[in-house]
Amino acid sequence: MERRQQHRHTGRTVIAVGILLGLGAGATGCSDSRAAADDVKGGGDPVALLRRAADTLGGAGSSKATTSMEMATGGTRVTIRGKGVYDYRHRLGRLTVVLPEDPTGTAEHQPITELLAPGALFMKNRGAGVPADKWVRVDTATVSDGNLVTGGATDPYAAAEVLRGARTAAYVGRAEVGGTPVRHYRGTADLAAAAGRASAADRAPLAAAAKGFATAEVPFDVYLDDQGRIRKLRQRFSFVNGLQKTPVAVASTTLLYDFGVPADVRLPRPRDIYAGRIAEDGH
Repeated sequence: MERRQQHRHTGRTVIAVGILLGLGAGATGCSDSRAAADDVKGGGDPVALLRRAADTLGGAGSSKATTSMEMATGGTRVTIRGKGVYDYRHRLGRLTVVLPEDPTGTAEHQPITELLAPGALFMKNRGAGVPADKWVRVDTATVSDGNLVTGGATDPYAAAEVLRGARTAAYVGRAEVGGTPVRHYRGTADLAAAAGRASAADRAPLAAAAKGFATAEVPFDVYLDDQGRIRKLRQRFSFVNGLQKTPVAVASTTLLYDFGVPADVRLPRPRDIYAGRIAEDGH
């Protein structure tokens, strides 16, 4: 019984820390991709290569994406998963995010539809008293994590922008992701440095994350294909749960594949955005 209560408590913590956290408050051409590929093949400077990984994604146009966010606190661990598409040229994405099941194996919440846009996160099926046909809008520059963990999924392009703050990076070796040959790099990025080099849309959110996390240092593992495109990116964040004052370790993993697929993402109309009060307890 005690173990069941612990898991149920953890489920509530994830929603409070991840989803509710946010409620409190230019593309380059193929020449950049070729340059990145040359660096990969020639064993160039890993730091310089990773700092322009976001630009390489811009040149790739679009892709499918899956996300996984593991949160560990109080000796328990839960995972939030997402899946969708992303348009890197227009910085727009759509994900379906699935929250963890309750201890009996029954989903406590319907999947959440999330739309990612420059400076904003839109969520539908949010719960917390929000009508099912309405969207909740979060200004990502006003949340303490810069939307790196707020929605239970890290914006794929924002994750790549974090690499602009790479301080150290080393080539680990050849590997394979989803059947695609890749090169594995491991290093550490600094959020404040990333904010200083980021695109205008991500500058303020990353600066907020640099101040809001327990540390601005972000260890990462990244896997690039021979065109220099990110195929897999795992980043580790650390922050203090503002509600319970307990440390939370977050591991965010993003997989990118099927580059060039159609990614038609349309943002909600103003009348479809909820303007009422949102319950703080998630019910």
